[in-house]
Amino acid sequence: MAGQMDAEFRPTLDRMKALCAKREYCEADIRKKLSGSPAADEIVDILKKEKFIDDSRYARAFVRDKSAISGWGRVKIRQALRSKGIENDAVNGAMAEMDGNPGLAKLSRALETKARSLADAPDCRYRLLRFALGRGFEYDEVRDLVDAAVAGLNDKGKD
Repeated sequence: MAGQMDAEFRPTLDRMKALCAKREYCEADIRKKLSGSPAADEIVDILKKEKFIDDSRYARAFVRDKSAISGWGRVKIRQALRSKGIENDAVNGAMAEMDGNPGLAKLSRALETKARSLADAPDCRYRLLRFALGRGFEYDEVRDLVDAAVAGLNDKGKD
């Protein structure tokens, strides 16, 4: 059995190292990929020891990507990291490094586009608020953006 374990262990470890070298993974992602492997704990320990996986580093990269590229708000980012089992200290540290909220500019453009598609809807403002909150932004962050998008519709209707 030990010979079989060694025969499976090395290729699995090498495959996980190759995956981690290409992009960031958190411990939970690797454990999910290794589900059913009898050596999962040992492989994860080696990957952590050799810095192939680091939940703090993963959290920082996740925050950067989701705020700047995907346009997510703080609430959604924090919730996604917690759902991956990232420790609160790592989540808070990564969130503290976030400069302002780069996703707000993307949200503003998305709200203007969405507002045009909802121009005739009587509940346009409400639907825009739900859209923005669903992207993970807080009400205080989006209230003025939604009002501006609705006002932009009203201004265009007057022309």
